[in-house]
Amino acid sequence: MEDEVDRLVMAWRRERPDLDVEPLEVLSRVSRLARHLDRARRTAFAEHSLEPWEFDVLTALRRTGAPYQLSPGQLLTQTLVTSGTMTNRIDRLAGKGLVQRLPDPGDRRGVLVRLTESGQHRADEALAGLLAHERALLAELSAAQQADLAGLLRQLVAPFDNLPE
Repeated sequence: MEDEVDRLVMAWRRERPDLDVEPLEVLSRVSRLARHLDRARRTAFAEHSLEPWEFDVLTALRRTGAPYQLSPGQLLTQTLVTSGTMTNRIDRLAGKGLVQRLPDPGDRRGVLVRLTESGQHRADEALAGLLAHERALLAELSAAQQADLAGLLRQLVAPFDNLPE
């Protein structure tokens, strides 16, 4: 079975036989897969009237367990956005009734962002939809192949995820 990357690699080997284009075999496929995954995720989120950034914030809160709350600083760390961006996102989610701001009992100047019942429901439904879309993307691979691929990708990604800040 031939794909677009095979055609791209063949063309480069013909045009630049002096170069080792082997990395394209893997990384161009990863890049193309990332674009397909992004589309699938946007579709899954849209089915639940969410933007990708809304899903990120809601699920960061949902993963914490009851009472589903974090400080804005903790949300920054989990979603990798700036303070100003996070403030705007919290405002918008609060306006939709998906989160609420509460005083931080441990810091009189601080606030906590808590997932509302509606936010929890939306996060849960969107996650279930996302997983269905992602299962479809992986349908060509057996469970063992998926485990092998996950391990190989972990090897590539872990050094980036563990860089000192």
